[in-house]
Order: sequence, then C-alpha cells, then structure tokens
Amino acid sequence: MSDWQTFLEENRERFLEELFDFLRIPSISSLPEHASDVASAAQWVEARMKAAGIETVEILPTGGHPVVYGEWLHAGDRPTVLIYGHFDTQPVDPLDLWETPPFEPALRNGRIYARGANDDKGNMFLPIAACEALLKTTGSLPLNVKFFFEGQEEIGSPQLPGFVTENRERLACDLVLSADGGQWKEDQPCLVMSTRGLASVFVDVQGPGHDLHSGTYGGTIANPIHALARILDSLHDEEGRVAVEGFYDEVRPLSPEEGEAIARVSFDRESYLNETGALDLFGEPGFTTWERAWFRPTLEVNGVYGGFQGTGVKTVLPSMAHAKLSCRLVADQNPDRVTRRVAEHVGRAAPPGVRVTARRGEQGAVPYRIPQDHSGLDVAGSVLEEIYGAVPLRVGMGGTIPVNGIFLRELNACTIIFAFGLPDERQHSPNEFFRISGFDRGQRAYAMVLERLAGSAGLKTGS
Repeated sequence: MSDWQTFLEENRERFLEELFDFLRIPSISSLPEHASDVASAAQWVEARMKAAGIETVEILPTGGHPVVYGEWLHAGDRPTVLIYGHFDTQPVDPLDLWETPPFEPALRNGRIYARGANDDKGNMFLPIAACEALLKTTGSLPLNVKFFFEGQEEIGSPQLPGFVTENRERLACDLVLSADGGQWKEDQPCLVMSTRGLASVFVDVQGPGHDLHSGTYGGTIANPIHALARILDSLHDEEGRVAVEGFYDEVRPLSPEEGEAIARVSFDRESYLNETGALDLFGEPGFTTWERAWFRPTLEVNGVYGGFQGTGVKTVLPSMAHAKLSCRLVADQNPDRVTRRVAEHVGRAAPPGVRVTARRGEQGAVPYRIPQDHSGLDVAGSVLEEIYGAVPLRVGMGGTIPVNGIFLRELNACTIIFAFGLPDERQHSPNEFFRISGFDRGQRAYAMVLERLAGSAGLKTGS
C-alpha cells in the first residue's frame, strides 16, 4: 500500500467530519436570502484547500456568486489539469419529505444524507482530500494542478462565460477533470462522452384587456388559452419530432464509434418505465431511447398557466395565458440560434385575435461532446476499471453542465467527468445522499488518475 493510501485510511474519520461541516452550510444559490451562505461555503472551501497544501488559494468575484481558485504548479513541463466542482446546492423543498433536516447531515446504512451530499459537495471534496494525501506524503503532486470551484452551477453559471474569458490565461490547462457527475451503477463505472446544452423560451399570449364573462363574451372574443394550446401543439409532429423550422440543422450526427459505444449499454424497458412511472416509451422516430436521451435535442413544455386556478368553477374568458419552454441541445447547436427559431415559430403559429410574445428565458448553455479517441479517456478509464473491476461504459448525459462547453470554447480543453455519485442518490430531491463507498473510492481514484495523467504525453498535444 502506498503512503498516500495509508494517509487516506488514517484520516478517513477526519475527512468525514469535515465533509459534514461543509454540508451544514445552506449554500442555496437560487435563493437571495442564502447569498451569504454561498459566500460562507466559498470561505470554507478556501480554508480547506489551504489546509490541504494547495497554493495561491483565493476567492474571486464574478459579479454573482464567487469562484474559489487554487493551484499547485511545480511539475515543470508535465501536463496541467484543472479540477472543477461546485459548492452551491439546490433548494430543499418540499421540506416535509425529508427524513432528517437537509442541512444536518446524517449517516445511515453507509449513506450520508444531506442536501449537497451527492451534488456536489461530497464529490468536490474528493480531489481536495486526494491532493492533500499526495502533498502530505510525497511533498508534491505528480503534475500541475489548478482548482476551480464555483458557487452558481445550480442556477446555470450565468457569470462564468465572461469570467472564464477574462481569466483565460490563469485557467489555461490541458484537461479538465469534473467532480460534478457520477457513475453508472455501484459495480459499473462509466465515462460520460457528452452533456446537453440548454435554451429556454417564455411565451405570453394576450387576449382581451381583462378577464371577461364567458357567457357574455364567449364565442365572440379569442380565448388566449385556446390560442396557446394551438401554438404548443404545433411544436411537434404526431411522432414527437420537433416541427420548428431549422431546429435540427446543426445537430452533429453520431459517429459509427459513438453508435457502437451506445449499443453496448444495455436497456431494460420495463425497469425504465417503472422508474419513470410512464405508460410507454415515446420520442423522435429512428433512434433508440439512449440516443434520444443523450445525443438528440428536445423541446419540452415545462409549465402552462392562465385563467382561473382555484377550486370549483369560475366562468371566465381569461385575458392571458403563459407557457415556459426549454430545449436540451446537442453538439453543434447554438442556444441563441435555437431560441430565435423557436420564438419565430411561436409567432408564425399564433392564431388571429391574440397578441403573442416569445422571449428568451434566463438560462442558456452550450452543449458539449468529447472526442472518442481523447487520450485522457483511456487514462481515466484504466483507473475506473481498476477501482470497480469492470470496463467503463461510454455513455451520454441528458442533463446540462454549463462549464463543459465554456471550458472547451474558451480554454480549448476537454472535460472528463470524474465523479462518484450514483443515479439513485436523489440529486435535487428530498433525502439526497452519497454512499460511503463512493466517498472512499473517489479519493483513491483521484490520486491514481493524477499519477497516470502525469505520464500521458497525448495531453500536451490536446489529443
């Protein structure tokens, strides 16, 4: 057993206690009343990184929630890796569904229960612990390492595009390792090849100037809810394909290698339906469920509202109706271009008698895909295979991690998701948890991957 492995084992209880302290900070980035808690979490991360032996640690302003940066750059011409994670969390509602208070971490049956335990405090703690073990036992890291931990991922990282552009030289690296993500199963690792981007559109339909009596005016004045229903129905054809003109124009097709990798991921239809509670599968024809979920774009109606919402009947012809739409995007789609095309479609689909506006939502993110032959994948895959005893699957992620596309565009650096949560650990839900097995494995895996990446000549060439 190496010295750093012994260090990790000997300090395991201390690390758990420190993680519990971290989890007690209610760093909910979406709620203004918790802005000071996000700042407190940044201060906790700053102090913890310094204690680990990381250098040049500082909290950097972004115009929104901050970034904590640090580095260790004494490995000469060896590659430089940027380690990414986030210390903000989702809100905790509905509170009454939590078995224990969300910011009072509890250890039950080998699981750490708390908001942020999986996403992402538990995962982002792992590389800090691993680097401490290496620094305290060997006096150095095997390659150059930079650390980038943010406090606004759960609200879409709105200030990060500008921040990364302004700090491009400071953040320059050969590869990014992301501690935000997870593995496929307890006994099956994976490598994430893509994350989808995001675009959102808000639709407002104005009919009469105020709510009208549906008996007096019904049938003589256009109903904005009826108009909205027609608009929303026009967004897809009967088979589920998006009917917006030009929506698929920039979609990058799957390569044969990518298609083969997806085909190796088994799909259990019954389990999938049981997990979702859905009656049947549905989606764009000509693609498998995994292809639809990972490598095809979507347009979803997230919410519809207008008119009377209370108990019983109120016979009105409402004055307004609203819908919120979101698109998950894939390489090489552009969020601004897609938003514009959806808005134009909504305008064309509007029936007479109503005024329709379509405006861009707050969140937007570019999609991301890593080349199948990137040398870092082989290195990360070899570590995961040794840790789990199984060859990693190559999969996609249907969700969005905004910084992946930002790092690729601004730093010309690919991101490998290297995190150890599991899909059933209730991210964003009540009773979120993180398995102790992932906590232990992840620390070892980070030390191993840094050692092996140090000898990867391909990283310096970007391959």
